[in-house]
Amino acid sequence: MPPPAFRAAGVLVSSEGLVGLVAAAVLLVRALGGATDSAANGYGTAGWFAVVGAAVGGAGIALILGKRWGRAVALVVQLLLLPVVWSLLTDSHQPIYGALLGVVVVAILALLFSPASSQWMAAEYAHLDDDTV
Repeated sequence: MPPPAFRAAGVLVSSEGLVGLVAAAVLLVRALGGATDSAANGYGTAGWFAVVGAAVGGAGIALILGKRWGRAVALVVQLLLLPVVWSLLTDSHQPIYGALLGVVVVAILALLFSPASSQWMAAEYAHLDDDTV
């Protein structure tokens, strides 16, 4: 049974995936309405957000269900979002969005690297130490 911190991270990661899927829907509606100069650009960007949102959402659900593989996907996504946070805080002049995203990213990293989560992740490999002694 995964610790509560692991599952809490799953809820947050699932929320990130949901935001990606919502962004995909908005971009698709905009492309259908002709809001972009290039239809391929609008549909392609919507498709990209749909694929990434589904993958991140799947990783979040895996964390909630206690599947260890979801941690790797979630960690990679959070590490990729750190430069986005920095960009929002500085060059993009969107400090509110940057601060909100930064809080979520740091919270997920803290939950996934918490002692309880790390110990639970390592518990699967504890029997390997017994075999090598």
